[in-house]
Order: sequence, then C-alpha cells, then structure tokens
Amino acid sequence: MRPAKQRRAPTERPQEILDAALALFVEKGFAGTRLDDVAERAGLSKAAIYLYFDDKTALFLGVVRHAVASNLGTVETMLAAHRGPVAAIIPRILEFMAGRIEDTPMASIGKIVISESRAFPEIGRFYLDEVIGRGLRLFEGLIARGIAQGEFRKVDPALTVRSLIGAMLLGGLWHTVFEPIGAEKLDVRALARHHADLMLHALRPMPEAPS
Repeated sequence: MRPAKQRRAPTERPQEILDAALALFVEKGFAGTRLDDVAERAGLSKAAIYLYFDDKTALFLGVVRHAVASNLGTVETMLAAHRGPVAAIIPRILEFMAGRIEDTPMASIGKIVISESRAFPEIGRFYLDEVIGRGLRLFEGLIARGIAQGEFRKVDPALTVRSLIGAMLLGGLWHTVFEPIGAEKLDVRALARHHADLMLHALRPMPEAPS
C-alpha cells in the first residue's frame, strides 16, 4: 500500500476508488474485477471501500454515474443554452458523443454492460434507466421540438432517435470490440458528422405537391 495515498484527505477517497475501479472494470470486466484489486490500485484498504460503496455492484453503478451518465448532464447544458434551430444542435451533440467514445472509457463501460448484463441484470437495468432511458427521453423531446417548429417532417420521434444514435452505438462497439482485434481504425467524429448530415436531410419537410 502506498503511503502517499494514505495521506490523502478522506474527501478525495471516493474519487480515487472510482478511478481505480474504472481502470480495472475496463481491463477485466465486471465479473473479473475484485474489490481487493480495486483497493490495491487505489492504495486503500478493502475496508475503506465499504465506507463508500456497499458492494461491487454499487461501485460499478458509481462508475457509470461518474464516467457515463454525467455526459448526459453536459448535453442537457448544451440544450439549455441553445436558442437556435434544433437542426443546428444535433451535429454538435453527435460530435460530442463521438469525442467521448474516442477519448474516454465511456464506450468500454457500455461494452461491459452489453456483455455482462445477462449474468448481472442489475447493472443492465441501471444502465437502461440512468443512461439509455434518460438519453432517449432527451433526444425524443428534441426531435418533437423540431417537428413542432416545422424544421422536421412528421416522423416517429422514438424511432428517429434510435436511428440517430445507432451510428454512435456502432462507433462505440467498433472502437472497443473490433479495433483491438485488428479492424481498421474508425474515425468516430467523422462518422458523427456524416450521420448528422444524412439524418438532417432525411428529416427535412417534404415539399408540397403542386396543386
């Protein structure tokens, strides 16, 4: 155990634990990560982890809140500050998501949920509620707003949102699953820009037929 860590203020310990847990979950998955390993990586005792998290599941949920769900707060802030057409904010949001996929462990956390939620359904249900469900509601409201303002043709907002974020899901899986085994690198930001362009063209109101 590293003495320097022991001298850290108690208020810093939850973040140290989350950082260590995130690294280990990405390396070993949920099933393969032990709290003993997290404690060693964080430079703390296992007992110290239990002061902040009841068990490994609670720790993983904390990691999801910190590393993934917090990004939705950033998107909500972007939307709250945006005053222009809905079409102008969609490319920015998709490119933000692409940056999170390429530059942070966000996609790796998603991969863990996909691969292990059958064995550990509680982590899948949490991710569904706190990340996917929250994100879908946010985007569905955005599409509905575009329709109401006459920017978009009348489409099903729920299905449109699933189409909209499908490319980002592919980008995340490609980045975390296929690139590590030799697939060519995918420029997820370029994919986001391309997909936004396609979707916005598809959402344009249909021209009225000549009378």
